[in-house]
Parts: sequence; C-alpha cells; structure tokens
Amino acid sequence: MSDTPTPLPLLGEELEPARMEALVVRLRTVEQERDAWRQRHAGAAEERDEERAMVRQLRGSGSYRLGRALVSFVRDPLRSSPRLLRRLASRVRRRKAKSPRKTRKATPKTLPTHLYVALGLDLPALRSFVLAVQQRLLVEADHRAVVLTDEPSFSLLRKVGLIIEYLPDRQSWQRHRPARPWDGVLAERLAHLCRDHTVAQVIFVDPDHPPVLAELLRKTDTTPPVQRSLQQM
Repeated sequence: MSDTPTPLPLLGEELEPARMEALVVRLRTVEQERDAWRQRHAGAAEERDEERAMVRQLRGSGSYRLGRALVSFVRDPLRSSPRLLRRLASRVRRRKAKSPRKTRKATPKTLPTHLYVALGLDLPALRSFVLAVQQRLLVEADHRAVVLTDEPSFSLLRKVGLIIEYLPDRQSWQRHRPARPWDGVLAERLAHLCRDHTVAQVIFVDPDHPPVLAELLRKTDTTPPVQRSLQQM
C-alpha cells in the first residue's frame, strides 16, 4: 500500500460548467440588489435632509415661537413672566385688528398636458431629463408634463413632482410575453395615457440625445426638423 497522497482536484475541475454559470448569475443578481439598495438609501437620505431643513425652518418661524409660548403658559401660568403675557396679548390684538379681506378666488387655468415618451434612457439619463423638464416648467408653467419610461427604477424619481408612467422595455416584454407584440402594447399604452390625461401633444425623446433645459425652453411647435430630441407625433 502506497503512502503517496491522492492529489485533490482543482476548483475549476470540481465544478461543472452549469454550476459555474449559476454562480455567476447569482453574483450578478447580488450586485444588482446591492446597487438598487444604494439608490434607495441615497433617496432616503435626501428625504431625511429635506425633512430636517423643514423642521429648522419651522422652529425659526414666529408662529412656532408663539405656539410654544402659549403651550408654556397653559402648562404653568403662574410661572409665566409678565413680559411673556404682554407679548401674547399684543400679538392677539394685532391679529384681531388685521381682519383678512375677502378676496375672490381666481378660477384655476386648465393647462394642456404634454406626454414625453422617454424610452431607452437609463436611470441617470432619465433623472437628468426629468429634472430638466421640471426646471422648464418652473421657468414657464404652460403645460402639465407626463413622462413615459421603461426604466424599472423610475419610482426613485417620483418626488420630483412629475407624473411618471411605466412600460416594460421591449426585451423584457418579449422574454415574458412573446405571443403579444411589444409595438402593439406601446400603441395601446399611448392611447390610454392620451385618454386618461387628455394629452394635447406627444413628444418622443431621442435616447441617444435627450434634450437639455435650453432645448426644452424652445417652443415645441416651432422646433426645426434638425432637432432630433423633440420629435412630435
């Protein structure tokens, strides 16, 4: 009987190709979940900072200080200083003297709706485009914006304030529903959005050259044909 140890098989020889492929797919899935978690964490951090800024602004307002003084007076009126009582009485008298005038409510103007079909944009490009549309409406609020995207992480942009609708991309649709053509689904989706939002204009965004703010500020009905990013339907 020989004492020579039997050589162990190498890792590449031990694992079958199918198992190696499964491990690679699993690794990619974990990486995608990690990236999605980081994006959600970044969005939550931004919301936290906005809430903190609102709290600081509220605490610095006169209404907050007045309310805090009233609460202190109600809890312990005997310990409240005469100076505090005089300030409260003075504020109450000033507010009664300034009775609000009744003004006629202006009838809100109904704005037309523009549907931006932004298919083929990844999340960073979609974020830049949505922010550009938001800034465009801040400069001249002449319409309501509805954005149709095929980016699965579009929910991270909902706090921007625009209406964002979703349609699965062509590859994902054909992989799960090969019997139903994606072009027909797109046509039906556009028809539903035009009906639900009373769309006045449909603008197709070039995924290779999405428009920037300067291009969006131009009147879309006078855009020359060389503008690739603002094709009208």
